[in-house]
Amino acid sequence: MKRLIILRPEPGAGRTAYKAAQLGFDVRLHPLFVPQPVDWTPPPPDDFDALLLTSANAARLAGPALAQYRALPAFAVGQATAAALRDQGFVAVIAGAGDGSTIAAAIAAQGHRTVLHLAGTTVAPMDAGPLHIARIAVYTMASLPPGPALQRDATPGTVLLVHSANAGVRLAQHIPAHARAALHIVAISPAAMAACGDGWASRHAPARPDDDDMLALALRLCE
Repeated sequence: MKRLIILRPEPGAGRTAYKAAQLGFDVRLHPLFVPQPVDWTPPPPDDFDALLLTSANAARLAGPALAQYRALPAFAVGQATAAALRDQGFVAVIAGAGDGSTIAAAIAAQGHRTVLHLAGTTVAPMDAGPLHIARIAVYTMASLPPGPALQRDATPGTVLLVHSANAGVRLAQHIPAHARAALHIVAISPAAMAACGDGWASRHAPARPDDDDMLALALRLCE
């Protein structure tokens, strides 16, 4: 059974772990971050003609003020983010399967121009095109202290899933260069893959930044 280490925070880690176990992986969870809310001042909803969320954490951690924007057309990157918005009372949510740039193009194609983007304190680069995007941080990712369990579980042949560039940086700090040669990286994007540094047995990123595509890549490494 191939070992898979998941580094993303909860609750996403649990969803990935369930799917990975169904594929036959020996799953170990080692989140490198924990999401935490931050104080924010909600701008008037009338200043915008669309709402954008690129992470489910924004929906879960924005707090009661999020309800002010239920009348706006809501766009989400990924089905998990869309589901988190629906859990907060949003009805008509459009989910995009790509990254932030892909959903921005979809927003623009529908004629919207002024967009409120509720996000984390760090955000992946996005091509806004003709959109005017006001980005407000409603949560942050706090680093968890390093522990010996990650290195202990990273036995030769293990595949490590890296869901962000920040996670790649932290992983490179946890796993020294001399311990990487027998470990495989599957990252959500080329940027996340590059952040892991060099010296790994292999590094891969799917064509789309998608959790299922990451697991498919990991499964192919086991064949």
